Amino acid sequence: MDQPEMILQEALENHQNMIKQFKGVSGVKADRFAEAMTAKHCALSLVGEPIMYPEINRFVKLLHQRSISSFLVTNAQFPDEIRNLEPVTQLYVSVDASTKESLKRIDRPLFKDFWQRFLDSLKALSEKQQRTVYRLTLVKAWNVDELKAYADLISLGKPDFIEVKGVTYCGESSASNLTMANVPWHEEVVRFVQELADLIPDYEIACEHEHSNCLLIAHKKFKIDGEWYTWINYDRFQELVQEHERSGRSKTFTAADYTARTPRWALFGSRERGFDPFDVRYQRKNKARDISGC
Repeated sequence: MDQPEMILQEALENHQNMIKQFKGVSGVKADRFAEAMTAKHCALSLVGEPIMYPEINRFVKLLHQRSISSFLVTNAQFPDEIRNLEPVTQLYVSVDASTKESLKRIDRPLFKDFWQRFLDSLKALSEKQQRTVYRLTLVKAWNVDELKAYADLISLGKPDFIEVKGVTYCGESSASNLTMANVPWHEEVVRFVQELADLIPDYEIACEHEHSNCLLIAHKKFKIDGEWYTWINYDRFQELVQEHERSGRSKTFTAADYTARTPRWALFGSRERGFDPFDVRYQRKNKARDISGC
């Protein structure tokens, strides 16, 4: 088994080598290039199940010792490991479907008791004190008609946030029979989120990221004096997690302790629809008709 120190060191080296390839590339800003050489965030997702790595807690601690934030995504099949996980900046659970039948069809789980594992994992998530997120990926004609069932799962896991995103089509694959017909248009995602929000009274739509085909539903506890605080104060998180370690894990903290105010342009209903007005959006010339739905 690879040791966490080696994994982190090689990951940082590979990160820098990848960034170096953009030096001198047209359109790359010098300040952004310099900033990107120092890793600040780590997403533990995409390939495999990171929470099953026996040294995951040790690896997360190494990240925090370097002031690197930790975003961990689990597929909700390992409830005990969720309970035993040390604090991370943000813990995601992939909620790819809301019924046993649709989850089996979409995720093709390995375990016969996958549905009970799924429900137990959501219960375990509800016990975590730091930021928790349900990640819902909408697949048109597969899982967009299960609003009531989704609402029931939200009441079970009580996440801080629900991130809803249209599926991204990555081309033909023997591992998937998705096609472009399964990619919802952004307005279809918006309509789904609005209907879902109506079923969960403790939550509201907070943010939109149109160019990612994504919206964020947040628990109302993050709306303070009429202002949303859905962003993360990363410096404060690092202070809190270090205090947690120094106290022998006796000093705890919650998601509310390291929030940051959401900028106006990121709010749902803003004119920018999630695009930072201080950045410049580049459009390809002679762009072919967009059929992606994103």
